[in-house]
Amino acid sequence: MAHATLKTGYRELADRLNRFPQGAPESETLFKILALLFSEREAELVAQIPIKPFTARQAAAIWKQSETDARHALDALASRAILLDMENPSGETTYVLPPPMAGFFEFSLMRVRADVDQKTLSELFYQYLNVEEEFIRALFTTGETQLGRVFVHEPMLSAENAVHVLDYERATQVIETATALGIGVCYCRHKMQHVGRACAAPKNICMTFNGTAAALTRHGYARGVDKSEARALLAEAYAHNLVQFGENVRASVNFICNCCGCCCEAMIAARKFGMLNPVHTTNFIPRVALAQCNGCGKCANVCPVEAMTLVSANDPQHGSKRKAKLDADLCLGCGVCARVCPTHGIALAARAERVITPVNSVARIALMAIERGDLQHLIFDNRAQFSHRALAAILGVILTASPVKRALASRQMKSRYLEALLARVPV
Repeated sequence: MAHATLKTGYRELADRLNRFPQGAPESETLFKILALLFSEREAELVAQIPIKPFTARQAAAIWKQSETDARHALDALASRAILLDMENPSGETTYVLPPPMAGFFEFSLMRVRADVDQKTLSELFYQYLNVEEEFIRALFTTGETQLGRVFVHEPMLSAENAVHVLDYERATQVIETATALGIGVCYCRHKMQHVGRACAAPKNICMTFNGTAAALTRHGYARGVDKSEARALLAEAYAHNLVQFGENVRASVNFICNCCGCCCEAMIAARKFGMLNPVHTTNFIPRVALAQCNGCGKCANVCPVEAMTLVSANDPQHGSKRKAKLDADLCLGCGVCARVCPTHGIALAARAERVITPVNSVARIALMAIERGDLQHLIFDNRAQFSHRALAAILGVILTASPVKRALASRQMKSRYLEALLARVPV
């Protein structure tokens, strides 16, 4: 009977996670992961909380317990980085359950800790993400709007490109404008370390910003740093040819991972599913000056997604001579290949078509929900009502979306009211 209750509690939690656009497909491995991170009772409670940020008072009403008891439960979850606790504009503490990725999966390995068996957890993560693949495929290959985007390798920008690059395309600008900065252990390389597959790239280099950084540093899951140290760590990441992969928004970016091609989930997904565009590229692409290419292969060695390869130079005088060749359809536009080219034969050029980045997390989440068929969960969350402001923000994104996305939204909602709103927006 106890087993059935546990199973039901974790299934309810999995259902709660899958009401968010970045869900977690059910499997026995997922239930084992959840059982390590949540108690049976916690799983039952978290399964009832709303998608949007909520207060202890709201949780108490949902859980039918006192506000004091609800706050104790919420603070216990926040202390383990399962929930994030933040202050709203009025100074009241609000809580939110982040998605599994980027979210509480990563947070569980962002520091070395003894309260969770991190080796077992890493092995389960590896099975769930790297072997079973359903989670990664769902996260990175569904819809047009993805979780993350690549930041350009700024030292490789020419003077001309530097003039045209937008502020939100620069990792340095994210650092300069952040209200809080935190550094944690790289989840991907920490996980791979426990399964005997880690590389030598630095691990203490995972960057979080703003409200997420404040919450994680408050509970010891990230180390608070100033902007000078954050810039130094970014320079260290550049020196190790790591790719900056961050939240796919223009404003208030919450994370930037410094990714290697061998350990990091986003880069692995980009290699496996490159033609499905699992990661948003930069607005730049490398151009190879073949006259300067000596075929050394350094660019191909550092490319995290195998977009740069060596092919025959077709030189009748030197049959073994090679030259670099770019697969533009796979290229992220990160620029690490340009950094390592000893002949300076690779330069970044602007892409013919600019990549569109959502304005903020509300826009990104709404677009992802529309494309994945989950919009109704954002607007009508039965476990807690949305405020008029949140509803207006989501509908505002819908009403300014493309005609195709508006049509998708209308079909999903089955709402005459929404259809009437969409009909008023000119195509």
